[in-house]
Amino acid sequence: MIITTTPSVEGYQIAEYKGIVVGEAIMGANVVRDVFASITDIVGGRSGAYESKLEDARETALAELEDRARSKGANAVVGVDLDYEVVGQSMLMVSASGTAVVLG
Repeated sequence: MIITTTPSVEGYQIAEYKGIVVGEAIMGANVVRDVFASITDIVGGRSGAYESKLEDARETALAELEDRARSKGANAVVGVDLDYEVVGQSMLMVSASGTAVVLG
């Protein structure tokens, strides 16, 4: 499965559009508050623990996106966009969306 942020894949033509697909992952509880607190405490440094949690959430969202595209009969997803949003006061949502396609 090819997953790309570009609207096309070099060397391939889009033979069929299967529709929009979305994958989401939500990090709960105190993670968002702790992330902002750690940013203040670190003052420009990086927190490996929180980067790892964000990476896990991103990978989960992309895996879900891929599963949904595959279930539609696609072999690629183009135009992928990743969004990070605070939900409520204590949760972070990572969403990945794109267009499921069949490359020919």
